[in-house]
Amino acid sequence: MTQGILGLLDDEELEGVLAHELGHVRNRDILTSSIAATLAGAITLLARWAYYAEIFGGFGGSGGDRDRRGGAFGGLLMLFLAPIAATLIQLWVSRTREYQADASGAHYTGNPYALARALQKLDVNSKRVPMVATPSTAHLFIVQPLLGVDFASLFSTHPPIYKRIERLTGRPAELQ
Repeated sequence: MTQGILGLLDDEELEGVLAHELGHVRNRDILTSSIAATLAGAITLLARWAYYAEIFGGFGGSGGDRDRRGGAFGGLLMLFLAPIAATLIQLWVSRTREYQADASGAHYTGNPYALARALQKLDVNSKRVPMVATPSTAHLFIVQPLLGVDFASLFSTHPPIYKRIERLTGRPAELQ
């Protein structure tokens, strides 16, 4: 833990955050994320193979078959769309794991409101004092560290804080 979080949260809230992190361990989120990343890589690799196979003659066909015009365009389209689809699947899995870790943390402590308060405080503080993060390290934070436009939230590793609080408490979050 850092001095910052120790000064920001009270003991109940810290307990909620620790329970959330233990929820990731208990739910085997590293394994789940690794499988999602492997599948995303496989989708991308298969799209590239299909693209190059189309350019260099297809699967087992003669390279001189020119009656199938437009196949290269479809392959090129797949070359770009497959990685995007794979990334979206991977991010969806990441967001789902955050919700599950929140639920596990609330279950372990028996106090979902403490975790909800902690999330609210961490969110407000991260907007006031931005955290040093890159897209490759964003998944390591309990709140979304990267600030940006709403379109960027589509590619976020974390669900919005207000949605997490709503799921924890069963009522709309107070937006600050």
